[in-house]
Amino acid sequence: MATDQERHDQGMTVRREVLSDAHVDRATAAATELTADWQDFITRVAWGDIWSRPGLDRRSRSIAVLSSLIAHGHHEELAMHLRAAIRNGLTIDEIREVILQSAIYSGVPAANTAFRIASEVFHSEA
Repeated sequence: MATDQERHDQGMTVRREVLSDAHVDRATAAATELTADWQDFITRVAWGDIWSRPGLDRRSRSIAVLSSLIAHGHHEELAMHLRAAIRNGLTIDEIREVILQSAIYSGVPAANTAFRIASEVFHSEA
């Protein structure tokens, strides 16, 4: 079994590959005494344990994450993971399909918001 440090190191590698060095550098630089343990936890568990598993490729993980974030209305995280989905190889056309699919199971208002956020994210990066 991997040590906490090995999980953290693996997680940091994956986190940087998926979210970008700039994003991770901002997140870690903004850590405070209150949030430092949280940053360590998400690096070890979300990125070192779950995103590092071999069962799904990163494109598939991005599709699952986008769907879940849309369903639960986690808009700030959605914007971040729309960028990550592109980094993981999804096209804007595929992201459109994920949002449309989500409309059926999560509702039209959730998809409407997701399209607005995606338009803002992709317009600002065009």
